[in-house]
Amino acid sequence: MRFHTYKKFSPESADAVDLQALLDKLADFLLQSGFAGGGPANPWGFEDEEPGGDRSLDALKQAILDALIQSGQFTPEMLEALRGDGDDISEDKLAKLLDDIVQRLMAEGFLKAEQPPQAPAGHQSVFGPGGLAKAAAQDVQFDLTSKGIDFLGYKALRGILGGIGKSNFGSHDTPYLATGIEADAGSKPYEFGDVLNLDVNETLKAAMLRTGSLDVPMDLDYSDLMVRQSEYRSSCATVLMLDCSHSMILYGEDRFTPAKKVALALTHLIATQFPGDSIKTILFHDSAEEIPIGALAKAQVGPYHTNTAEGLKLARRILMAQKKDMRQIIMITDGKPSALTMPDGRIYKNSMGLDAYVLQETLQEVAACRKSGIPVNTFMLARDRALVEFVKMVSAITRGRAYFTNTMSLGQFILMDFLKRKTSRVS
Repeated sequence: MRFHTYKKFSPESADAVDLQALLDKLADFLLQSGFAGGGPANPWGFEDEEPGGDRSLDALKQAILDALIQSGQFTPEMLEALRGDGDDISEDKLAKLLDDIVQRLMAEGFLKAEQPPQAPAGHQSVFGPGGLAKAAAQDVQFDLTSKGIDFLGYKALRGILGGIGKSNFGSHDTPYLATGIEADAGSKPYEFGDVLNLDVNETLKAAMLRTGSLDVPMDLDYSDLMVRQSEYRSSCATVLMLDCSHSMILYGEDRFTPAKKVALALTHLIATQFPGDSIKTILFHDSAEEIPIGALAKAQVGPYHTNTAEGLKLARRILMAQKKDMRQIIMITDGKPSALTMPDGRIYKNSMGLDAYVLQETLQEVAACRKSGIPVNTFMLARDRALVEFVKMVSAITRGRAYFTNTMSLGQFILMDFLKRKTSRVS
């Protein structure tokens, strides 16, 4: 990928910045998870936890500055020359460069501001420490647009497939044949409802064999029509269950952000290569809820526990409403089931060991998925003995697959499992 190194600052420097390379470097910052903090916009409301990622324009500009230096687009020497002696003129130049880059990101449709900056009043300093511009940048929040989310999904997909040496991917292959645009097999007589992908040579041959004549114009009959066959492409409905209990970001490792990247990559893959497929995303914690893919970038970890049964119940309900050839659940988790929704709506919780009651109810939901013909493919980010046994039971009941992976190989396992899956139905 091409980068630019600036030897001398000019007001047009922001126009020469490679926005796609910059967004690629900003992916971790834009998708950072953190703990779910309090506030009216957060339905989980754990006020005693650290707030999640800073979504202010001030934090965005600092992340852009770091990304420019790390990518080589903006060298430390250039930064030092740009800042000069730290006077007001140097601060103004730096602020203008970062403002212009942010404006380009918004103009290109990758980001949006939730409220416009307020114009300064009076004679108060605009730039510099404590200036109104800095205060406004701290107050104004930014968010990813659908274009920005789709771009991050594309980059995540390219990165994952590139890591396993795969550059091309297609639809789900099946042992069946159907009429279509791609001719992958022999021709057959036309039947009502077939795509009229006419095999001219075979049609003319059939007409000549029937009439025994080469006269022009030829006498064509309905029975002479021959259409080319192509491989039957199945449609698949997928629900991606993401564990967002607190263990997904504890112990010095963020496991939730890589899971979000995989979800974006899988969504982009389905949208571009499998237009007949569908994908839905569920977060499960103390309870479970479906979220639109556009909200995935801002999703954070929390609350505490892992209500796997509620997640499976919601996933099964969503999948049964989908009229697809195949249905599947992809579950990403790192913890044992530790919560359960009671009939009266209360949440039963037990984090101490593998609770027998929680396990029993969870396996009942797993059995319901099996009865509905829905395999559960589990991607476990931990290797605790009890978890291993639980995952084995889930896979055995639903005839799904179990993968014990880490954040580095998670995406490769999930995408390859999705691409290789055939149309064999689960009885």
